[in-house]
Order: sequence, then C-alpha cells, then structure tokens
Amino acid sequence: MRNAALVLGIVAGLIGMMVGFAGYGYTAAVEYFGEIDGIARQVDDVDQLRLLAVISPILALAGGAMALSRALWGGVLLLASAAGLYAGFGLNVFTIFPISLALLGGLLALAAGKPDEPKAHF
Repeated sequence: MRNAALVLGIVAGLIGMMVGFAGYGYTAAVEYFGEIDGIARQVDDVDQLRLLAVISPILALAGGAMALSRALWGGVLLLASAAGLYAGFGLNVFTIFPISLALLGGLLALAAGKPDEPKAHF
C-alpha cells in the first residue's frame, strides 16, 4: 500500500502542477489584459487560488515521497493536498483526477498495515 501511495501521490502532484500552472496563469492573464465580458472574468479570491495552486501539488509530491518511510505523515499531506485542490479549484473535469488520486493515495498510506518504525523526529 505504501508503494501505491507513493505512485499515486507523485502522479497527483504532477497533474496538480499542470492544473496549478493553468490556474495561476489564468489569474495573471485576466489581471494583465482585463476581464472580457462572457469569456474571462477574474476569480473571487486571487491570492487564495494562487497560494493553493502552488502549495497543493507540492503537498502531493511530498506526501507521495514520504509514503514509504513515514506513511502517517505522507497520508496526511496527501489528504491535505486533495483538500487544497478542491478548495482552490473545485471538482471539475481538470481536477477530478489529481484530487481522487491524492485522496486514494492518502487513504492507502494511512491504512498501511505495517506501522512506522520508532525513530527520533529530529
């Protein structure tokens, strides 16, 4: 399950990066060129969308990378990534895969049968 969480987290992070680049670029383009009636309008909270567009894919990549050695931390990061993508972009045709992959990877990491080895955290 840890290997599946690793792969799902990395794939979710890569697809999430594409969604994040598009979202960030859209807000920058509307900010620069202005709104076009019926075609392009600015989102309600630009700063929130830009922050989540950057942070959420990073959380998915980090959570996937941590899933092998620290399944609990990796699972929490993957679930936070799924929540961030949903909060920033909602559920649509472009976000359904990164959200569902991060969510499934997070659940698999949390459900990993072997507990983490006791190690010092610092």
